[in-house]
Amino acid sequence: MKPQVLITCPANIPLNDLGVLAVWVLTRAGAPGMAGAPGQGLLTLSLAADTGTCGPARRQAADNDTQPQTSKPGLDHVGSLFHPVWFCVMERLGLGPEVLLRENPRLIYARLTGFGQTGEYAKSAGHDINYLALSGVLSKLGRKNENPYAPVNLLADFAGGGVMCALGIVIALFERAKSGKGQVIDASMVEGVAYLGSFLWKSQSLGLWSQPRGENLLDSGAPFYETYRTSDGRFMAVGAIEPKFYEQLIKGLGLNLDELPAQMSFSNWPEMKKKFASIFAQKTQAEWCSIFDSTDACVTPVLSFEDAPSHQHNKERSSFFKNDPGEISPRPAPVLSRTPAVPSCKRDPFVGEHTEEILLEYGFTKQEIAKLYSDKTIESRDLKASL
Repeated sequence: MKPQVLITCPANIPLNDLGVLAVWVLTRAGAPGMAGAPGQGLLTLSLAADTGTCGPARRQAADNDTQPQTSKPGLDHVGSLFHPVWFCVMERLGLGPEVLLRENPRLIYARLTGFGQTGEYAKSAGHDINYLALSGVLSKLGRKNENPYAPVNLLADFAGGGVMCALGIVIALFERAKSGKGQVIDASMVEGVAYLGSFLWKSQSLGLWSQPRGENLLDSGAPFYETYRTSDGRFMAVGAIEPKFYEQLIKGLGLNLDELPAQMSFSNWPEMKKKFASIFAQKTQAEWCSIFDSTDACVTPVLSFEDAPSHQHNKERSSFFKNDPGEISPRPAPVLSRTPAVPSCKRDPFVGEHTEEILLEYGFTKQEIAKLYSDKTIESRDLKASL
């Protein structure tokens, strides 16, 4: 079946898991150490306009919307192009959106970059922490009297980048169903993570973020929205914001609400934190779970990657699955009732593993493919050689 999407960015995982037949396009320079999503085709091209090697990519983009019989339910006539290259490189290669949309007006051309296609930083290199910084969100992350910190690269790269880009593609597909036209998606990780942080911006006037970093309700300032170490070196997460939940937290800790300062007494928060920490340190994580699991105190264990799949709740929902090599992965989310995502249990593809297979699907002849190999336009990994 011909792939529906040419893709290589953090948007590949949600789209691939939810039924888009995606092919991941890599340049040779970006290939070492990289692998695609399980079940996804992986094609390695050397894109160089001066050697005429852009033919495979252009043919894929032009034909990407011609095989509706291969589409999954709800994804008819999908055609999108992704490629991780520097600013304006696609234009120099003759693969810019103006060219490809002229050849295929229904094409959805998604450009996911850190800073967007315009602006002072458009041509600049960066990583998740830089995009977080420019969005304003990083200034809100961190504890009192400490530097701002980025929580690994989830917020900008994957949430503000990949997920927002995937959402943009879905929106463009919905619009195309009415107009019959494709369009270009300018997905900036800076703007994506800033938009996800809309609540932070809108709540400035609500008093939720009126204090310095690390002293507010949701940024580790409050004793009832914090993590605490247990006697066995593990942790419990507390999120008892509402009064009715806070009452159950206090009860579970063995304290008397009437003998404590008011929940929202900001000046008493540091002392209350010390009190809560001292109490949590007296029992193991399992003991605290036995106390709070049957309550609405909003207290849960902080699970490791090793523990999360075996937690009873996650087991009952099959929230994690094991692939063929025995690796544990989260189940695709959200869960659709009629057409749920079916995760691939295959291993991650090797670089260039599906190059020839994908080109054959796009109508390249054996002779044309042999010429592409001889010109070093494409690569294909010999799997037997690495076993």
